Amino acid sequence: MKVTEHIKNAKGKTLFSFEIIPPKKGKNIQELYDNIDPLMEFQPPFIDVTTSREEYVYVEREGLLDRQITRMRPGTVGICAAIKHKYNVDTVPHVLCGGFTKQETEYLLVDCHYLGIENVMALRGDAMSHQKYFEPSEGGNNYACELVEQIQGLNQGKYLHDVIEADHKADFCIGVAGYPEKHLEAPSLKSDLRRLKEKVDKGADYIVTQMFFDNSKYFKFVEDAKKAGINVPIIPGIKPIATMRHLQLLPQVFRIDLPEELISEVEKCKSNAEVRQVGVDWCISQSKELMDAGVPVLHYYSMGKSSNIQKIAEAIF
Repeated sequence: MKVTEHIKNAKGKTLFSFEIIPPKKGKNIQELYDNIDPLMEFQPPFIDVTTSREEYVYVEREGLLDRQITRMRPGTVGICAAIKHKYNVDTVPHVLCGGFTKQETEYLLVDCHYLGIENVMALRGDAMSHQKYFEPSEGGNNYACELVEQIQGLNQGKYLHDVIEADHKADFCIGVAGYPEKHLEAPSLKSDLRRLKEKVDKGADYIVTQMFFDNSKYFKFVEDAKKAGINVPIIPGIKPIATMRHLQLLPQVFRIDLPEELISEVEKCKSNAEVRQVGVDWCISQSKELMDAGVPVLHYYSMGKSSNIQKIAEAIF
């Protein structure tokens, strides 16, 4: 079932969902199941599975370093299929511009269609570790709006090299990212909203926000989006702070602000265990306010760990 159908069928009730990261190459999928199992009692209608782009590794050959491309977390579509089969839950694979040609993207989407996966999250993706700025892959989509356009084309039976008349065309529900505190590369919030409107105009069906820790920024973002003519569901993405290092890491990586009250509480902590509890308590409070405001879904970034998300869900759902 499509994410938008889940929201419609909920009839105003706030749903629970979360995002997972595939295990690293060589790991067993059971580790992933062990993190998902405790969260299934809260009946998530869908689970997002991230996709990692390629990375460079250096292999020594005859005294010289040979640069090779690898993917450290392969198998997003396969993991989505495994989760869908094991838990009977819809899955949402993340589809990236960076690291993929349009042809590779089409192959991935065809696989999703064959497997009965009806939802995809269309993202530009990040720059590679050695790049200062994002550089499009040769033969790939440059921006998320182009990726949305390609997915919508497939929904209409338009493949890269021909049009295929089929009894069962793809009909993907497309999610895209939104940034309450603007994308780190955007010159302004208004320009960022224009880019978001382009993605919706190309066919995006719903939006999931970047993490935020101040709900007023989400509410303002939703208000401004509506004024800009964006009328699709906007799902808040939430992450509980978990370590002292997050005070520096999260603002640096995601270009977000942390509320002074949260910073003060974290700085009082003497261990990461205490920080983790502060993060849980803050996220519970944040979630309750968002639920009271009638958000369609509370979407949690689990980052591969479920214990803190479980505590939050127990208090909310």
